[in-house]
Amino acid sequence: MGWGYNHHVVAPFRQTARRLRRDSTLAEHRLWQALRNDALGVPFRRQHPVLRYAADLAAPGVRLIVELDGGQHADGADAARDALLTAAGWRVLRFWNNEVLSNLEGVLHRIEEVIAEQRAAYPHPDPPPLRGRGSGGAGG
Repeated sequence: MGWGYNHHVVAPFRQTARRLRRDSTLAEHRLWQALRNDALGVPFRRQHPVLRYAADLAAPGVRLIVELDGGQHADGADAARDALLTAAGWRVLRFWNNEVLSNLEGVLHRIEEVIAEQRAAYPHPDPPPLRGRGSGGAGG
């Protein structure tokens, strides 16, 4: 059986993702503003589907998920979710909302560190040429 488009599964998820993006917290908004447009060298997506979850922020190219937590995340459900995502090959970083709001620079620095670790663990399968474009001959 192929991996074809399943409208009955994807459409409700898209609606939920749109709602979550629209209703994002101040911390989610600030971190998204800092990460968008490949600011750390990798593209991030908001409310990206991974398994049956919507990751707050995800960088699929380096298999990194960034989750922001408020008081509602004090239970053990996040640990089970993180274990499933980790078993599927994703690295999950969690930050408290107040940490993003009070120390955005430190949060970004930690995300950069993990991006470097993920790049080392999952190198690009088709790296670009080392020198310029083409074969490097005299004609270019």
